[in-house]
Amino acid sequence: MEDTLMPVLMVGMLCIGLPWLILHYVTRWKTAATLTNDDERMLGDMNELARRLEDRLDTVERLVAQENPEWQARRIDHETKDFDPENVRRLERNR
Repeated sequence: MEDTLMPVLMVGMLCIGLPWLILHYVTRWKTAATLTNDDERMLGDMNELARRLEDRLDTVERLVAQENPEWQARRIDHETKDFDPENVRRLERNR
């Protein structure tokens, strides 16, 4: 009886249990990885707001630099080739 029960259980686990487990987690992965339309709209709004705030900051820095030539901006431009995360940490410490 034991000799026939063990292979039947193993085949059952391989044919039913393993595909069920794989499909279960694939379904979870697919539902968790999507953005809703509201999320995409919110990201777009936040991107637009960040761009507008950056433009305002550039304007303020330009005006202050015109009034005080010795003033130096404390902002690091992340789009330059000299950008280094250590510079950002140093800037945060100096606030």
